[in-house]
Amino acid sequence: MPRIYFISDMHLGATYFPDPLEWEKRVVRFLDSIAGDADELYMLGDVLDYWYEYRNVAPRGFIRFFGALARMADSGVKIHWFIGNHDIWLFDYLRNEIGVEVVDGYVVRDIIGKRFFLTHGDGVGKLKPTFRFLRAMFRSKFCQKLYAAIHPRWTIAFAHGWSKSSRGYSPDDVPAFEGEENEPLVVFSKEYLRDVDPTIDYFVYGHRHILLDLPISPEGTRVIILGDWIYHFSYGVFDGETFSLHTFKE
Repeated sequence: MPRIYFISDMHLGATYFPDPLEWEKRVVRFLDSIAGDADELYMLGDVLDYWYEYRNVAPRGFIRFFGALARMADSGVKIHWFIGNHDIWLFDYLRNEIGVEVVDGYVVRDIIGKRFFLTHGDGVGKLKPTFRFLRAMFRSKFCQKLYAAIHPRWTIAFAHGWSKSSRGYSPDDVPAFEGEENEPLVVFSKEYLRDVDPTIDYFVYGHRHILLDLPISPEGTRVIILGDWIYHFSYGVFDGETFSLHTFKE
C-alpha cells in the first residue's frame, strides 16, 4: 500500500526553542521512522525558521536533518519542499545536493487518483497590505541581491530576532481553530472550489499551526491543515484511499 507523507512548520533552528538541537533530532527520528515505507514526502513550508543560500557557501547547522533527507532521497523517496514565509530564500543548493523538488507557490497535483491543492498557505486568500508588501519585497531579486551583500553576522541575527518577536514559544499558547468563517484558508478553499476547480479532493496547507481536517463540500472535499512541530509534532498520511492526521509519539 502506498504511503504519501505530509509535514510542515518545523521551524528548525528557531532560537526561541528551549533546545533547538533536540527539536531537530526529534524531526530526524520521525523521518527515520517513515523512511522504510514512504513513497513521497511533501514538506509544506517553514521547514527551517531561517535560511539564506549564498552563491558559494551554505549556512551552518541542520546537518542531521539534511542527512536524513539525503538518505531518504537516495533510497528512492521523492521529496517535495514548498517554500514558506520563513524559508523563502531556498534556491538550488538543496535541490542539487539532495535531489528535492523545490516549489514556490502552489501546485494542483493528482496523487494516486485524488486531486490535491498543495501550498504553504501564506500566499493565498486575502492578505493584509503590510504582509503583501513584505512578501513581495522578500521575493524581489533586487532586494535579495542587496541582502546577500550584507555580512551574514548581521543578517542571520536580524532574521532570528524578527522571527522570535513575531512568534516565540510558550507551551500554554497553542494556536486554535476559531471556526470556518474566521479561518482564511477555509474561506479561500471554498471560493477556489466554487469558482476555479470543483474537482479538488484535498486542500492541504501548513502556515496556520493548527490541526484541522474539515469537509467543505457534499462530495467530500476536505481542508487539511497540518499543524506544526512546535506544539503538535503532527503529520499527514495519504494511502490512496484516506488522508489521516497523526502526532509523532516515541
